[in-house]
Amino acid sequence: MTVTCAAKLEVIALPGLPVVAPGDDLAALVAASLARAELSLRDGDVLVVASKLVSRAEGRFVDLGATDPTRRAHQLAVRTGHDPRHVELILRESTDVSRAIPGVLVTRHRLGFVVANAGIDFSNAAPPPAIAARGRGPWALLLPEHPDATASRLRASLAGEGHGGALGVVISDSFGRPFRFGSVGVAVGSAGLPPLFDQRGKRDLFGRALDHTVTALADQVAGAADLVAGQADEGRGVVLVRGLRFDADDAGAATIVRPADQDVYA
Repeated sequence: MTVTCAAKLEVIALPGLPVVAPGDDLAALVAASLARAELSLRDGDVLVVASKLVSRAEGRFVDLGATDPTRRAHQLAVRTGHDPRHVELILRESTDVSRAIPGVLVTRHRLGFVVANAGIDFSNAAPPPAIAARGRGPWALLLPEHPDATASRLRASLAGEGHGGALGVVISDSFGRPFRFGSVGVAVGSAGLPPLFDQRGKRDLFGRALDHTVTALADQVAGAADLVAGQADEGRGVVLVRGLRFDADDAGAATIVRPADQDVYA
């Protein structure tokens, strides 16, 4: 596998993306935004798409007012201080509870990664009026159903329209970390870009072979894009990262997830 990075990266938020609604064609929206910015994709470009855009297009809205908490949800709500209905949604999206303490409910998501609140968010989660009229709210937004598959479809559609050859697509979300303050962008889905860059066997400046260096390349790209995407009302849901060179890879972001039997903090 070959991965190289130029001495300078370009990180460009694409302009003019609308608020995504269920059923919207994300590939078409991205293509239109690229055209609006007078950008043509090149080999080695990576498009980083915020997971919320994917979730909105998939209609992953849930009406908290219509959610009936189970007994377990009520018990965990007492321990965490969360709304029992919120806890119920978290449990539905999770396979296991890792930590439940005041203010914190960390679970293993059904996609395999360990994250606070199963990645369920209430910011920028308002549905279109037609959906909102059918519920009471507040509304929550779940993570995409199959983000690796979505990334693969987006890549195929954009590359198929002549937008690029060695094209990468990353579906990103913001995760907190148990031992450091603040959130960072991570890849919950990817296609085309090698999610992991194995550098074992390469030599350092003094000729010593690297023994353990495997870089989470998709996460690094997601983190770079997060700087310009923003977290509030910026409306920059798709970011172009330019300056990498890589061999196309069929592995998805699921490759990055450490299996449960190797999770040293489970």
